Amino acid sequence: MRLLLDSFWRSVAYCLHPRVILLSLLPLGMMVVLAALLGYFWWDPAVAWTREALEAWPLLSSVWGWIGRFFPGSVTASVAPLVVVVAATPLIVVISLLVVSGFMAPALTRLVAERRFPSLERKKGSSVVVSLLRSLGLTLLAVLALVVSMPLWLIPPLVLILPPLIWGWLTYRVMSYDAMSEHASAEERSAILRIHRLPLLGIGVLCGYLGAAPSLVWASGLLFAAAFFVLIPLAIWIYTLVFAFCALWFSHYCLDALARLRSQRAAAAISPLTAAPADAAALASQWSAP
Repeated sequence: MRLLLDSFWRSVAYCLHPRVILLSLLPLGMMVVLAALLGYFWWDPAVAWTREALEAWPLLSSVWGWIGRFFPGSVTASVAPLVVVVAATPLIVVISLLVVSGFMAPALTRLVAERRFPSLERKKGSSVVVSLLRSLGLTLLAVLALVVSMPLWLIPPLVLILPPLIWGWLTYRVMSYDAMSEHASAEERSAILRIHRLPLLGIGVLCGYLGAAPSLVWASGLLFAAAFFVLIPLAIWIYTLVFAFCALWFSHYCLDALARLRSQRAAAAISPLTAAPADAAALASQWSAP
């Protein structure tokens, strides 16, 4: 429990580090760059295609005619840009988060290692390719578990338990592995995951619940359309900050557990060596006794 609480408070404090704050703002910067590039090359064709599609849809023709009675000008010309923005925003958000998350966790692990464990040996028990393939496989398993468990969501308590538990398991398996991939050997990583399985799973579940926090902002954005484009960046920043906190929590816990494991093994290896001379001295004293 002490290791769990110590790593928690350290992670909270590290969230105020300038490097962490800068990393949490990266998705917003990437969104601006991607939006500018997409807008420069494809804005006019996308708006024109969307307007033609809206006008060619028979089911909506009567709706445009009815709205046109109250507003002058072409309704589809005003609606088409909004449709393009709403359709492109999720794509831009997902691409930005995936790119940032891909190098954010290793960067945060390096930050923890440099500041807390500079002398911890790096045994490189895994590679980037293996980590990515493993994360992809675990993600597919988690998505499958979510789909299979959906009928159980109709039972009121389970809808608040099953999804965070599944995402917590995924977070625990992926982030704990990534936190030790650079420093721990395969055997050390397996030992720590076996010894600390329940605390690490608990961290993953708590992070799963924290990951639902941005959805509250998304819901507010849907309710208050006027602030929608303000709340979207806010939700993305909160999500990235939560991701950073979770990565820091796993890094602090796992690297601390790894350092303790190596210290215990080193002490256990020294004990027989120190005991052997003492035994030899005892035997010699017995032989020399009259």
